[in-house]
Amino acid sequence: MIDVHAHFAEEGYEFPAEWEKIKEAGVRTVILAADTLEHAAWHAKFCEEHEGAFFTVGVHPEFAEREIDFARLSALAAHPKCVAVGEIGLDYHYGAETKEAQKRMFEAQLDVAEALDLPVQIHSRDACADTLAILRERSGRMKRGFLMHCYSYGAENLEEFLKLGACFSFGGVVCFKNARRVAEAVALCPADRILSETDSPYLSPFRGEKNTPANIPVIVEKLAQIKGVPLCEMLGAIRRNAARLFPKLL
Repeated sequence: MIDVHAHFAEEGYEFPAEWEKIKEAGVRTVILAADTLEHAAWHAKFCEEHEGAFFTVGVHPEFAEREIDFARLSALAAHPKCVAVGEIGLDYHYGAETKEAQKRMFEAQLDVAEALDLPVQIHSRDACADTLAILRERSGRMKRGFLMHCYSYGAENLEEFLKLGACFSFGGVVCFKNARRVAEAVALCPADRILSETDSPYLSPFRGEKNTPANIPVIVEKLAQIKGVPLCEMLGAIRRNAARLFPKLL
């Protein structure tokens, strides 16, 4: 099983106990997503010491007004266990006042991904129209593909992202009883575009608990249930999709 998006740096996990718990749950691969370059560097060292751990490098839109050290970003991206640029994108939920800065930083990091021939993990919250507009401008240029992490825009927007070549990852929210729009998006998502994530330590399928990649089995079982397919079929699809989008996992 695979978790394509989790956070470990400065999140208070106890290692090696947490990593052993993840492995015991049957999760063999975890991609650690960056929100800052400092956290990407922390993840890089962790990945050097743990088989099955990989990482991304990028700056989250929360930090849109920071100056990015692009030389450091590129150096981290060259690491053999760096599989993507991310998580990058737009977040207008709390950061509406920095919209223009967010767009500039998103586009600059997309340029880096394109230059380095890497896929992208995209964070997009309350910013669907602008995210689509930027991705449309780059249609045909993002040859390594991109992931809409923790997709939340419902079935009504899924087709627009599909046309641009998106893959979609779904996490613990899909297990919430009131997550109707997310379930509808899962149902519509083609089998060759779906992936599993936790966004640990956030969005646990068990409300009030700290999330962990060890919860991937619960999430994948729910995805299979919504899609109406056997668990083994869902696991196989996710494995193939992850290998295609993130070839460094092989």
